[in-house]
Amino acid sequence: MNQIEKLIEELCPDGVTHLPLEDFLTIRNGKDHKHLEDGEIPVYGSGGIMRHVNQAAASGPSVLIPRKGSLGNLFYVEGPFWVVDTIFRTEINEDIALPKFVFYELQTLGLGEMNQAGGVPSQTQSKLKKLRIPIPPLPIQQEIVKILDTFQSLEAELEAELEAELEARKKQYEFYRNQLLTFTERERESSGQR
Repeated sequence: MNQIEKLIEELCPDGVTHLPLEDFLTIRNGKDHKHLEDGEIPVYGSGGIMRHVNQAAASGPSVLIPRKGSLGNLFYVEGPFWVVDTIFRTEINEDIALPKFVFYELQTLGLGEMNQAGGVPSQTQSKLKKLRIPIPPLPIQQEIVKILDTFQSLEAELEAELEAELEARKKQYEFYRNQLLTFTERERESSGQR
């Protein structure tokens, strides 16, 4: 039996409670950033960081959920940040749920397929608030986050190593291609060509 199974058996032997997001999370709209000066604070839209400004709208930890566009493109942020009107920010009651646990759980729900409009994919607060996720006791959430953070770190490390390996192979290919396709004057003379 692994650590999570032991904790479940000990802390919630009758099962894990599923709660709607509105029971432990508040969703806030983003706002315009164009009036702000450049700075160090990241500005998030549904596609990711758009720019950096001198003022924060909020401070994390927070899960950012796209409202328009790339609906499945969730972000977990710590520290100060700003969000525009294409993405929601969340305020999570940490007595009930760990923000990083909520982030990982929401990634499993297929939010990208939950379009609430025609044309540009859209999501509404009212629909999000009703989504139910399992909320195990905090020690179980902590253990799950620890495991998933480890896997995420290993994945990033492997991705970086693969990128470096691919770059090395490209350079090796170019070297041998150039060696094989470059004929010196001496090679031409020895083959009788001039």
